[in-house]
Amino acid sequence: MAAPCVALTWACVLLAVLLLLGVWKRWRRQRSAARHVAVVVLGDLGRSPRMQYHALSLAQCGFSVSFVGFYNSKLRDELLQNDRIGIVELTELQMFAAGPRVLQYGVKVVTQALQLFWAFVKMEPADYIFLQNPPGLPGIAVCWLVCCLCGGKLVIDWHNYGYSIMGLVHGPTHPLVQLAKWCERLCGHLSHLNLCVTDAMKEDLAQSWSISSEPLDPAMEWSAFTERDARSGLVMQRPGRPALLVSSTSWTEDEDFSVLLEALEKFEQLTVDGENLPSLICVITGKGPLKEHYNGIISQKRFRHVRICTPWLEAEDYPLLLGSADLGVCLHKSSSGLDLPMKVVDMFGCCLPVCAVHFRCLHELVKHEENGLVFKDAEELAAQLKTLFSKFPDPAGKLNQFRTNLRESRQLRWHESWKQTVFPLLVDT
Repeated sequence: MAAPCVALTWACVLLAVLLLLGVWKRWRRQRSAARHVAVVVLGDLGRSPRMQYHALSLAQCGFSVSFVGFYNSKLRDELLQNDRIGIVELTELQMFAAGPRVLQYGVKVVTQALQLFWAFVKMEPADYIFLQNPPGLPGIAVCWLVCCLCGGKLVIDWHNYGYSIMGLVHGPTHPLVQLAKWCERLCGHLSHLNLCVTDAMKEDLAQSWSISSEPLDPAMEWSAFTERDARSGLVMQRPGRPALLVSSTSWTEDEDFSVLLEALEKFEQLTVDGENLPSLICVITGKGPLKEHYNGIISQKRFRHVRICTPWLEAEDYPLLLGSADLGVCLHKSSSGLDLPMKVVDMFGCCLPVCAVHFRCLHELVKHEENGLVFKDAEELAAQLKTLFSKFPDPAGKLNQFRTNLRESRQLRWHESWKQTVFPLLVDT
């Protein structure tokens, strides 16, 4: 009997503390002049560009912003220099390595939940909490609880489904994946507002989970980088220079870089056979778990006309690389088929044409034969590289045609579209 009594006592104490916290937060909210928003990412803030843009737009609309997450990569300068935005850094803990995998995930979820909750205890009460999903567990549950206690509203920005990413590693039928899907669906109904990245995701959220959401048109995110940001003076239209191809990745299972390597081998053979093609420099940027694996494969290649390097670039250097490149390549397939690759958004922001691997809703961003090309396999990509780089650099070639189309078809800038789409939702709630 002693153990249940002790457990009940602690539960009552915890409940009392939470109730007091709620009263205290509401009192502080009444005394606070500026409306406050927490923008939360249970991941690397520097590798979450869309959430950085949310924070900047909120600050430009007069909100004070706490940007919460792991601070592993440098943030955009305009965010760091904005006196309305404060960084709340979480400590990224290593995965608990002992015991069954379910236990490891359980320990991670509980630890992150406590860490995030404590971060909310220390900050000003938030009128809104913007949360990126994925990763959504345990973030959705914690943010919802904080909103209940403090009178705030939860806004989930759906970039993808977390369970579908987990399914790449464990398989879609794994019990852990099915549990994650159930939790994500349940917690997804706790939000007051929902944003998403594609019309296809809006439709799927409504049909599959009965969740209403508002898509932010990816074309409207092109202010992530601009040609002005990217202008570096490295691009020279002189005959005989190497062509510069760029790809970026988090080196995870949803991108098969063997497709690009096989296409480069075919390109190399075409060059050896006497085709009128330039030498090619291929830069693949990013960090992630599969980087060493692919670096090992790359090191075994014996190219004569192709050079591959895999650096990590800071935030301010990446747009300079994009602005210097001739072509971008995207191998993002999407675990759900419903999200869009931010790497292509950034490339389009610099008016860089793209070859992208096909998946369900890619057409919402990449228009085949208008701003780039879509391929299905290495053979098709190799054929596209041959077409695009024939007689390179050719002012009348397809690459320059695509670049011109990108300049002419630019949509609203991010902040302008954000004010039209998101800000009215905040005012009306």
